[in-house]
Parts: sequence; structure tokens; C-alpha cells
Amino acid sequence: MSTGQTRPSHPPLREELGEDLVRRLIAGRFPRWAGLPVERFPSGGTVNAMYRLGDDMVVRLPLREGGAGDVALEREWLSRLAPLLPTAVPEALGAGEPAEGCPWPWSVYRWLPGENPEAGALEEPVALAGDLAGFVAAMRRVTLPGAPPAHRGGPLGSLDAETRAAIEQLRGIPREGVDCDAAEAVWEDALRTPDWDGPPVWLHADLIPGNILVEDGRLTSVIDFGCMGMGDPACDLFPAWNLLPADAREVFREALGVDDATWKRGRGRTLSQALIALPYYRETNPAMAGNARHVIREVLGES
Repeated sequence: MSTGQTRPSHPPLREELGEDLVRRLIAGRFPRWAGLPVERFPSGGTVNAMYRLGDDMVVRLPLREGGAGDVALEREWLSRLAPLLPTAVPEALGAGEPAEGCPWPWSVYRWLPGENPEAGALEEPVALAGDLAGFVAAMRRVTLPGAPPAHRGGPLGSLDAETRAAIEQLRGIPREGVDCDAAEAVWEDALRTPDWDGPPVWLHADLIPGNILVEDGRLTSVIDFGCMGMGDPACDLFPAWNLLPADAREVFREALGVDDATWKRGRGRTLSQALIALPYYRETNPAMAGNARHVIREVLGES
């Protein structure tokens, strides 16, 4: 998710270029796939657009410059990570380059079936918690050298100024109903927690519902690795408050053996992301804003 921390130097691609642009890109770069149906896939994502290509493929097209870095990161690491993980991840079938009015690299991936889970409507929340913990644990066991630092994977204090600014923004939006004093108290409690002093671990670093796919209530795929890298293991505790109810949250924590300090940092990181996202997306992206409201309710409800 982009929280607006980095503004693109290129303007976002115009939406009306959408399907026609993708058809031109495919015809120019992958003529063997020219003529396959192209259809925009609805998504709450803000950095990349997704287009179905035939029945078995999807085109991931950056909407802004920040997405170009995600393309390069996934090209470098996903094929190496895939055999080490218990869950399917995107498989690149083709690497596209800037052309036809698209100024950034883009990719064609194999289509992964499944649906994004919805907090409060999970079919198998406890089983899903175990699946998610298995994925996170497998990421932590990865030993591939040379990984970049994960986005948001550094010290918690690096998020302080932006988090406090978001709290002040929300004080000015009383109809959102956020208890800003309580949010500030949770955030300050997290800041008092010692930073991670162990070795950095491999992270997905953006385990929000939009990057998780399920079938029959069970985890089938994890997508969008644009934030991946190494850092504080607390960064991959997002599902605890983004998605899981209280009982499943405890299953997730126990399966990962999370200590109190890491749990507090994870809660603080998840709350920070939601506090920043809500005022930024409340008028433009209902999915992101709705998820942010859910996280804030969950975190403040247990504090």
C-alpha cells in the first residue's frame, strides 16, 4: 500500500488508457498472446493495476513510479523465494518494458485463483490463522543473502512523525469517530518497547487482506511482494489486527511464538499504517479506508 510518503515524479497513468494500453503492450512485447481477452480486474490497490489476460494470466501494470520499483524487486526475488514457501506466490511469465505510453516496466504473471478474505466474514478463521503463521514462519526461515531492507522494516521510531501527524489529522475529522487519545496512548506504548535487537528476518511486510488469497476459508496464495526484504519480525504481524478475530489472533501469535515486545511493536506498526491510511484514502479508496477503520477498532478494542 502506498501511504503517500513518496510522491511520484511522473503523474499516474490515466485510467482511460487501461485495456487499450495493455492490448498494445502485449501485442508489441508478446505477440504470441496478442488477441487474448484483456479485462481490468477490480482491486483496491493504489500502486498497480491488474488486468486479466485470457484465462490463465494477469498483467500487473504500475500506475505510478513507485510501482516500478516493486516490479524490479519481484523480478529479482520471487523465483528464488517460491520454492522455500508453503503457499503459492506470483510466478512471472513475461517481463515487459516501457512502451506505448507506459513509462515503467510491467509484468505478466500466472493467474492465481482465490478471493481476498474479508474481516468479520472468514469461513475458517482459526485454520486461516495457522496458515498465515506457517507462511510468516517460512519467510523468517529464508536465508537467501543480499536481501534489501523491507519497506517499513526499520526502527519503530522512524514512523513516529508521520503517525502523529495522522492522529492530528483525524482529530480534525470527528465524524470518523476515532478515539485519538486512545490511539496516541497505544502508539506511545509501542514506542516505549525496545526495538528488535536480533538479526533481521525475511518479511513480506504488507500482509493486508488485499494481498492474501483464500479458497474455502484457507490460505492459497500471497501476492504483491513489493515491500519485501529484511527487518523487524513484528512487520509481518499485520494479519492479527487486519483480519483475524480475537481467538484466531491468539492462535496466530502462539504458532509464531511471539514475545510481548514483538507483539506490541507489531500492534503499533499495524495501527500506524491504519492511522496514516484513513485520512489519506477516506475520500478516494473505500477498500483501503474500510480496512483502516477495522484495524483501528480492533487495536483500540483490545487495549
